[in-house]
Amino acid sequence: MAGLRLGPLLRYTDGSCATVWVESDRPCTAEVRCADGASGTSRTFQIAGHHYALVAVSGLTPGTATEYEVLLDGARVWPPPDSRFPPSVIASSPADAGTRIAFGSCRWAAPPAGGHDPVGPDALDTLSARIAADPEAARPDVLLLLGDQVYADEVSDATRRWISGRRDLADPPGDQVADYEEYTRLYYESWLDPEVRWLLSTVPSCMIFDDHDVIDDWNTSEAWLADMRATDWWRERLLSGLMSYWVYQQLGNLSPAELATDPLYAAVRDTPDGTDVLRTFAARTDADPSSVRWSYRRDFGRVRLLMVDSRAARVLKENRRAMLDPGEAAWLREQILDGRGGGAEAGAGTSGHTEAGAGDGRAEEARVGEPEGAYDHLLIGTSLPWLLPHLVHDVEAWNAAMCAGERGARWARLGERIRRGADLEHWSAFPSSFDALADLIAEAGTGPGAPATVSVLSGDVHHAYVAEPSWPGRAPDAHVAQLTCSPVHNSVPLSIRLGFRFGWSAWARALGRRVARHGRCAEPAVGWRKTGGPWFGNQIMTLTLRGRSARLRLEQARAERDGTTALRVITDRELA
Repeated sequence: MAGLRLGPLLRYTDGSCATVWVESDRPCTAEVRCADGASGTSRTFQIAGHHYALVAVSGLTPGTATEYEVLLDGARVWPPPDSRFPPSVIASSPADAGTRIAFGSCRWAAPPAGGHDPVGPDALDTLSARIAADPEAARPDVLLLLGDQVYADEVSDATRRWISGRRDLADPPGDQVADYEEYTRLYYESWLDPEVRWLLSTVPSCMIFDDHDVIDDWNTSEAWLADMRATDWWRERLLSGLMSYWVYQQLGNLSPAELATDPLYAAVRDTPDGTDVLRTFAARTDADPSSVRWSYRRDFGRVRLLMVDSRAARVLKENRRAMLDPGEAAWLREQILDGRGGGAEAGAGTSGHTEAGAGDGRAEEARVGEPEGAYDHLLIGTSLPWLLPHLVHDVEAWNAAMCAGERGARWARLGERIRRGADLEHWSAFPSSFDALADLIAEAGTGPGAPATVSVLSGDVHHAYVAEPSWPGRAPDAHVAQLTCSPVHNSVPLSIRLGFRFGWSAWARALGRRVARHGRCAEPAVGWRKTGGPWFGNQIMTLTLRGRSARLRLEQARAERDGTTALRVITDRELA
């Protein structure tokens, strides 16, 4: 009898359909049955000896919540008979109830129950426990995981021991992940955590990768990539990382309509073993990153979310560096301006560059009397913050100028060493892309039909803050903010904490401008100021969007005296 190896994960949902992801221990037919009669089935597909299914559930009733169960070859495998959690549900809020979006990044797998946790309480575990204790209370409508869902280069002691049973750790890449099978271990370790497993089964999720999903500083520079390609282990690591990301994360980001037209998904399902098909796709991605789009769009009523790939879509040629390749940049502009009078038809990129409708089922009712595609709130999810502490921004811009040869070859060589050693590879390290995003946000937030808010949602930097931009000579109608929340479960050394605090200070800003002048750096297209933070700890942010209002809440996971953990409110404020 087939068993459930991992999952279920509730991924895409709208008013009438949903997708549920599972991994089984053998080939089988996966089925999802809902208490209200909605259902779906799918045959598993095989990758590298593992068996997966993404079940499309249809017939859901908008504005309701229904319990569901998972069956493999007709036998119920979820919920487990001894589960201590409430039933998993598929829920969609009424169009007028607003949308609650929780987000964060950087989750190093929590140790097993009862084990010592060196980085403190896990914010996702704590969120899960709160929802389970009061299933009727308000919960997120969607959870955005903004990168570093797994750490391929910083494994736990348990995973290190497991890897050492497969191969000699003296051989590169040592105790880092080497292949697809080892990637599966990371997902088991992270997503079999009981609290997180239940949370992901009952709260829909959207995901995007960051560097640690593959390796620290992934695609920092052209020289970095050349050095990695010269090793004898990098290709297998990268292909395995892209393959596992597509299976475990990217598939669930897409709607049933997008999946139905995705040629890669069809090819993998149409063969008894899709490993070679998926590996060929990953190799093509490595050879030509612009041939694939990992970014995607989701509409939740009148809230538009654009999850942007700021890792694999980079242009690394030193004389034309860009965070997004031209096709990716054009796609982002089209999706932002769709419904603003200058965009393309609604659509979302998939793993094969095919496009299909990406709207939430609640959107059509909400748009009566409005331009097609109009939205009240725009969310740009990018793992790397757009607005950083001013000193960090200026140092990254200076470094980009040095590496480009602004001060000669000697400075260029030094700049490359500094770039890698100090992780200088955020938006500010790509000055033209930084300015282009600033201009696009200002355009989207200005004029008739502008949204009430434009929020850039990010993680990566292991602390949380709010920064608000201002444009010389213009003032967008929308409220614009950089909202950064990281980590969900990780740590940051005291030295880095002190550095980030100093980075926001007036002294640091003055120092940064001196550094930028040495690099002959132009003034950025936008100014900004910190209006909240920095806050340090394991934490999660939640945006509550209702009509044209927006409220932000940041909560940190804290250990209680009785041994439990709780989410404590750090800030709760209106954005619009």
